[in-house]
Amino acid sequence: MNILYCGDAGTKDGILISVLSILKYNKVPLSIYILTINYRDTKGFTDKSAEFLDRLVKQTNPGSFVKKIDATNVFIRDLPEKNMGTYFTPCSMLRLYINKVPEISELDRILYLDYDVVCRGDLGEFYNMYLDGIEAAGVLDIYGKNFYHYHGIFNFDYMNSGVMLFNMAECKKTGMFDKAVQLCKKRWMMLADQAALNKAIKKRRLVPRRFNEQGERPRVDTVLHHFSNNFKFWPYFRVQKVKPFEIEKVHKILKITEYDDILSEYSNLKDNL
Repeated sequence: MNILYCGDAGTKDGILISVLSILKYNKVPLSIYILTINYRDTKGFTDKSAEFLDRLVKQTNPGSFVKKIDATNVFIRDLPEKNMGTYFTPCSMLRLYINKVPEISELDRILYLDYDVVCRGDLGEFYNMYLDGIEAAGVLDIYGKNFYHYHGIFNFDYMNSGVMLFNMAECKKTGMFDKAVQLCKKRWMMLADQAALNKAIKKRRLVPRRFNEQGERPRVDTVLHHFSNNFKFWPYFRVQKVKPFEIEKVHKILKITEYDDILSEYSNLKDNL
């Protein structure tokens, strides 16, 4: 099973929790790639962190590995110029460049996960779905689906990019990733990486919400819980941001305790990163 994270040094805690959660429910060999860059103020994911994660996954299955890939040169050769001034780090754009990374571009498929995604079950059903003729599979964005309609005003087709399964062969055939990068070079967009993917992907498969639950609390059948930002309207409008490694907030704000075994293991291991 091929899994991709993109991030800088600041994502190490989230990636550790995400990996621990995947290991809890998935014992198959995992090929985990962490794409990173060192660019301006962005400090890349460190070798130390990647090497620790590599040792960790091998404890569950000796056939698993974690590999860090520095994509700085790939990134600076084709900068997303119109979208470099957002509050997102450049690493948020990296998934758009994976067709330029040989270790990833030659894979048949890869599951991209944001660093704040926690696994709650077997990924096999999602990962092994039929993808012939499909560029990417994902879940509708809980907010964006109501405002963005890329392929017809009455079509709900705007996917959240925090969990996406890419069919690499089909993406290379259609040039999807190159189209997304060109959009980011020429046009400013809200949530640029997500908007560019949604615009560039013409052949998509929408899957049930349980594979990318973006609400603040998981449901009974949730397989992947995405700790994305949520809008709160009472007693005043605000954006609620809680990440899995903010354990006190997870308990007090979200009132979630079911991840405590994973968070306890994370707390014991995080100093190794």
